[in-house]
Amino acid sequence: MPRPNPDSPRAIDRRGFLGGVLGAGIAVPLAAAAIALDPEPAVAAQPAASASTAAAHESNAFHGAHQAGILTPKQANAAFVSLDVTAASRAELQALLREVTDRVRFLTSGGTPPELGLVAPPADSGVLGPDVVPDGLTVTLGVGASLFDDRFGLSAVKPARLITMQDFPNDALQREVCDGDLMLQVCANNRDTVLHAVRDIARSTRGAMQVRWRKDGFASPPRPSGTPRNLLGFKDGTGNPSTTSASAMEKLVWTRAGGDEPAWVSGGSYQAVRVIRMLVEFWDRVSIHEQENIVGRRRDSGAPLTGTNEFDRPDYVMDPTGDVIQMDAHIRLANPHTPATANQQMLRRPYNYDAGIDANGNLDMGLIFACFNQDLERQFIAMQKRLVDEPLVDYISPFGGGYYFSLPGVTNAHDWFGRSMLA
Repeated sequence: MPRPNPDSPRAIDRRGFLGGVLGAGIAVPLAAAAIALDPEPAVAAQPAASASTAAAHESNAFHGAHQAGILTPKQANAAFVSLDVTAASRAELQALLREVTDRVRFLTSGGTPPELGLVAPPADSGVLGPDVVPDGLTVTLGVGASLFDDRFGLSAVKPARLITMQDFPNDALQREVCDGDLMLQVCANNRDTVLHAVRDIARSTRGAMQVRWRKDGFASPPRPSGTPRNLLGFKDGTGNPSTTSASAMEKLVWTRAGGDEPAWVSGGSYQAVRVIRMLVEFWDRVSIHEQENIVGRRRDSGAPLTGTNEFDRPDYVMDPTGDVIQMDAHIRLANPHTPATANQQMLRRPYNYDAGIDANGNLDMGLIFACFNQDLERQFIAMQKRLVDEPLVDYISPFGGGYYFSLPGVTNAHDWFGRSMLA
């Protein structure tokens, strides 16, 4: 498919729209919500279906060789919270990580907060009621490259592939919403459970770390079936490796010690987070034929243009010159299915976001792209380099995120996040 003429009406519209978006700055509110006030007498609210007793008491094991929230089936709601550590010493950093461990251990199991007396502040915000329910909660803790500066004496044990997130061509990164010493990926069945966990951890660690940036997301249900869709209307994550395959996870997700990697990294994983605004008002004016050519898949079924079902493998052998799936289609660049790229597949765990409108009144929504990799350079970065100047860049604007190393799991009641890193 030929590229659009830059002087065409559509290209000019897009240029003006994007210029207004970036010129005004992209707002990143702590949370986006719309509240409708009904002037009529209220009727007693009925319990939401998602707040069923079974869902509320669903729990994910906290202890294990790996953290939950990586292979865990994706929950409906998430918050990605980047933090700067303000602890003044290595001992204070250790105390911080122990406190985070204790809070996450309790929150993911559930229970009744203790009574602290009449004059003390309550032990819990009460957002979930008198008892804390696990509600499928996972909290996955990662460390950024900046934690390994000279503050805590950790430079010698930095994960070998951990770097500050670089600018790729076509990015519009705002550094105030990038990077951070720590990343908390907080996911649960219901939004109030996510918010409760974020508040609980923030309160218990005040003075030792401070929020740098945050983005809240949601996972759409399958419509009508199969993989959930992103806000461009296409299924997102069809090509994921199977999380039930231990051998695939060992090859693609879990990092191993040895070579230039320090001993403590075994059981962890590199996480890439990219906050990507989707210029949906422009995208919605593009023909379905062009949309499908840009992506390389049918929008309705998710099938590659060379197939009929969502999970059909794209047939690049029978389409060597891109007559069906263009040579610069998103799926073809992301995964060419060649022997050289066979070990570059990554585990995607993305969430949609909706932040309302920007300063110009344009819809502000998009994708929190998150993925886990055994080797950040071999997988995510290699893929991202192939995507430079793909046609889809006319409709998206990456502006935030970072690279993090998700720590190995907490193995038992006496273990804590980062213990082996600080040993």
